[in-house]
Amino acid sequence: MSIVVRKPRVLAVSEAERAFSDDVLAGLMAEPKRLPPKYFYDQFGSELFQRITTLPEYYPTRIEAGLLEAHAVDIAKLIPPDAAVVEFGAGSSEKTRILLRAAPHVSAYAPVDISGAFLAAEALRLQEEMPNLQVLPVEADFTRPFVLPAALGHRPRVGFFPGSTIGNFEPHEADTLLRHAAAMLGPDALFVVGVDLVKDPEVLTAAYNDTAGVTAAFNLNLLTRINRELGGEFDLAGFRHRACYNQVQRRIEMHLVSLTRQKARACGKSFDFRRGETIHTENSYKYTVDSFRSHARGAGWSNAATFVDARNYFSVHALRAKSVVKAA
Repeated sequence: MSIVVRKPRVLAVSEAERAFSDDVLAGLMAEPKRLPPKYFYDQFGSELFQRITTLPEYYPTRIEAGLLEAHAVDIAKLIPPDAAVVEFGAGSSEKTRILLRAAPHVSAYAPVDISGAFLAAEALRLQEEMPNLQVLPVEADFTRPFVLPAALGHRPRVGFFPGSTIGNFEPHEADTLLRHAAAMLGPDALFVVGVDLVKDPEVLTAAYNDTAGVTAAFNLNLLTRINRELGGEFDLAGFRHRACYNQVQRRIEMHLVSLTRQKARACGKSFDFRRGETIHTENSYKYTVDSFRSHARGAGWSNAATFVDARNYFSVHALRAKSVVKAA
């Protein structure tokens, strides 16, 4: 069976290129400099992230998968018959498989991801594994409004947002995304969200500074993408990866540090870097169970169930939309 990646409009590719250029220009002109983490995920970046999830230091994927394996049947009981699962930022859909196998009454799956080539390959693989499931991939930036496939019809919708990707958003942005999801999925919809928890800073720091250097390559690949797609002239040897834990903000911060005073070009403009100056590429906020529940409640969701591992490292929340919520 062939898989067609559904894009919001014919102009989606050019719009995506323009958005990338605009965001890079705005970020490099800002003080301090920054770049949105969603642009990590070109084809190679997505493959690098899949490698990160298998690293010994990177605990979130293993623990979340374990929680889903242990509680998939409990979550499946909350899913109505003939439901459609909509995954925000699908990636490889490996954790989704755990949920889908436990819930054979799910009839459709719409993975949404910004990396079209990676999305199409993974959707085809899943369709071959589960021929009775209607797989409807959508190439889109899920942080912005997008259109779900009309083929979903009037099925009840279940949102799936694993990987603690919610932590990559500033708190007010996370609130907007939660409200957007509530409005898109509809009243009484279920939303299953993976959330990384506050813990020993040494454990957190090690997870983002693996000894194999894969996370460093993932971070630096953002500059490679700018060079390739936006006519950039960044010397990758002039930057290094740095990840540290900000205890006040309860977040891991990832940066690209300039090793010397230098200039770099992108989008037809030149940018000056001081030695030690950084480009802030990602935050990963950590929550407590109570703080996330409170945050979700303020965005239109009630708690249906929460699952936490024995070490209190990670949590999976099953949320229920309280009512129709207007997207912020």
